[in-house]
Amino acid sequence: MKICILGAGAWGTSLAVTLAGTHEVTLYAREDGLPAQMQATRENKQFLPGITIPPAVTPTADFSMAASADLVIAATSVAGLRPTLRQLCTFHSDTGNPAGDRTQHAGGRVTGAAPVIWLCKGFETGTAKLPHQIAAEELPAGARYGALSGPSFAIEVARGLPVALTLASPDHAFATRSAAQLHGGMMRVYSSNDIAGVEVGGAVKNVMAIATGIADGLGLGHNARAALITRGLAEMARLGVALGGKMETFMGLTGMGDLILTATGDLSRNRTVGLKLASMQKLDDVLGSLGHVAEGVYTARETLALAQKHGVDMPITRAVCAVLFEGAKPRDAVASLLAREAKDE
Repeated sequence: MKICILGAGAWGTSLAVTLAGTHEVTLYAREDGLPAQMQATRENKQFLPGITIPPAVTPTADFSMAASADLVIAATSVAGLRPTLRQLCTFHSDTGNPAGDRTQHAGGRVTGAAPVIWLCKGFETGTAKLPHQIAAEELPAGARYGALSGPSFAIEVARGLPVALTLASPDHAFATRSAAQLHGGMMRVYSSNDIAGVEVGGAVKNVMAIATGIADGLGLGHNARAALITRGLAEMARLGVALGGKMETFMGLTGMGDLILTATGDLSRNRTVGLKLASMQKLDDVLGSLGHVAEGVYTARETLALAQKHGVDMPITRAVCAVLFEGAKPRDAVASLLAREAKDE
């Protein structure tokens, strides 16, 4: 199968390396000079140094290569998903796509029917929309799409260590078929039709990872960490159900699994944000030092807004927002959580 990955960050490159064993992979990079550097050195020194890019991966600066793919994987941030899908809809190719599969974009443009899967996790800033809601607005009617999510550090996947992910789509037949195509080697891929639940879990766990990083940075101990993860999972599930997700989804890979990894793993960018905030570093300085996107920072405000809109109680999220955006001191935010009245679990 021909796969085009749009975005050569750490996760996009890692997935390209992993899928190259069984598929023909094109890896698009928008950064000046990066495709040529990857082609020459067979390494993404900017985003995934130390990992060899196999010959079956073709780095490219030509976005239109996506037009001839059998499957397109958008490896962008949430902020980059909408413009990427809009650009994708300007292309049309007969290659690999039966004529009967062509669909008409709302704007009058014709696009090939290659399905699209995205890797991003979060809510769109300003609209609080999940990725599948963005896709529904930007892709033509009848387009096949889905989200690939779950507990996964890019560097571990690139090194060939075991990983389990979930591919979610409102079209369960597409999710099942695509999961089987991507499944193999050290990467297990499960399927789900609960795309709302999968995406809420992937988004909100980043906020909870910031909270856990703050607690760890303050030296509050393992008991506090366990409490935050557990109560954080409850917050995720409450919001997810309110947004149309299924409770059982949050007990799986994209809920509990992703939360545990992101809240405890030393490779977690969102946990790192919390650790640095606990040492009283300024948010701008923290983000500047990361070198990568920490989606939890941008997701926190939208998560709280959605919780308030739907009447969902999310005290941990509220405390994280107070630290991020209202100048609250981390210890004061923790004190506010501890001062809450006792209630049934």
